[in-house]
Amino acid sequence: MIEKLVETVNGWLWSPFLIAFIVCCGLYFSIRTRFLQIRHVKEMVRLVTMGKSSEAGVSSFQALTMSLSGRIGVGNVAGTATGIAYGGPGAVFWMWVITFIGAATAYVESTLAQIYKEEQDGQYRGGPAFYIEKGLGWKWFAVVIAAAIILSMAVLMPGIQANSIADSFSNAFGIPKLVTGIFVIAVLGFTIFGGVKRIAKTAEIVVPFMAVVYLLVAIAIIAANIEKVPDVFGLIFKSAFGADQVFGGILGSAVMWGVKRGLYANEAGQGTGAHPAAAAEVSHPAKQGLVQAFSIYLDVFLIVTATALMILFTGQYNVINEKTGETIVENLKGVEPGAGYTQAAVDTLFPGFGSAFIAIALFFFAFTTMYAYYYIAETNLAYLVRSEKRGTAFFALKLVFLAATFYGTVKTATTAWAMGDIGLGIMVWLNLIAILLLFKPAYMALKDYEEQLKQGKDPEFNASKYGIKNAKFWENGYKRWEEKKEKAL
Repeated sequence: MIEKLVETVNGWLWSPFLIAFIVCCGLYFSIRTRFLQIRHVKEMVRLVTMGKSSEAGVSSFQALTMSLSGRIGVGNVAGTATGIAYGGPGAVFWMWVITFIGAATAYVESTLAQIYKEEQDGQYRGGPAFYIEKGLGWKWFAVVIAAAIILSMAVLMPGIQANSIADSFSNAFGIPKLVTGIFVIAVLGFTIFGGVKRIAKTAEIVVPFMAVVYLLVAIAIIAANIEKVPDVFGLIFKSAFGADQVFGGILGSAVMWGVKRGLYANEAGQGTGAHPAAAAEVSHPAKQGLVQAFSIYLDVFLIVTATALMILFTGQYNVINEKTGETIVENLKGVEPGAGYTQAAVDTLFPGFGSAFIAIALFFFAFTTMYAYYYIAETNLAYLVRSEKRGTAFFALKLVFLAATFYGTVKTATTAWAMGDIGLGIMVWLNLIAILLLFKPAYMALKDYEEQLKQGKDPEFNASKYGIKNAKFWENGYKRWEEKKEKAL
């Protein structure tokens, strides 16, 4: 019953119209910003290494790593595999496309988060609810999107991460899903209830290390199959446009699944990346907008592409026509779409190592992503609940989050991914509408930034200069944390 309802709602949300809407928004932002994702790549790299943290905010690089810890998760490993399973090799091309145009979208939402951020309890906070209320003046819309983000982050999407951990642990070590589910919520609960923050800090160190090792493994697999480079890339491009004889009949699925899984991995347009962007201490909102745009390049063009190439170079995948249920390609009998494809791919070069390595990598990737999900959900709950009942609300949120995680662990991967897609679809619909209506302040910030760069300045923003209302942090120019602290004293 629940599975059928999930499937129906998912179908409503992810209609061809939503795909067209996402692509058109990305193209609109790209054209209006004169393809900043190309023009400012050098500036993006420069900004990543600059900037310092303060007592209220993190540095640009720290905000980047915060967002990457949330992005580098199951979507990069299992999500890429499911994209290939239902969209064929051509889905990979559309993941690249949506990431390229999505970089402009990421700039807009992250810059808006900076423009309309506020300081709460000595920390910078911001995100879709904040820029909708302050920028559009629509409190009701801000409440709706805050509630939608809580629903998505705390109920619908954690199950994907946990389910992929359970699948990979079952494939690698034969551990029952129920046992893995109990272990995952025990570790996660230990962290989010504040008992020991050491686990999260350890994960922040381990995840970059695992990402580097993951890329090295991918490079080794590609090198071992180097003679297949022309065939694999030819297959990706031909399948993307329906020109391949085998995959020509699922062109629509290639586009649909490429966009869905590309969005799940890069988060552009969801509004989730705006939360860590708002936490950065920068002198100009466009700085963090450019940094966040660059972060989705790192995420998709490295980790997602590495996963896709490992699977395609080794041929360890199945492809299913979602409409008819027909199996078009079956190279892995009995393997459900997901992390199992990646595990099988690594096993071709490192027998007995692949399954265990992917299972461990997925655990750390997914764990930090779930921690990021909880942080985003809590931030939006803090926006909604500003009374003495906040502590009780946070406690209830933790219980719901853990229950949803456990439920996702023991359900099928298909159900877990469908629930996650519903959460993703809800956030994308609401946030894209908001940032389309609020594009002007982000555009003015970019123009201001570029003008100051031409003058040889280190850009600083003044919201009053452009008549941007309710951007209190930037009124009368940028004031460093130390200056504000001295003035307060």
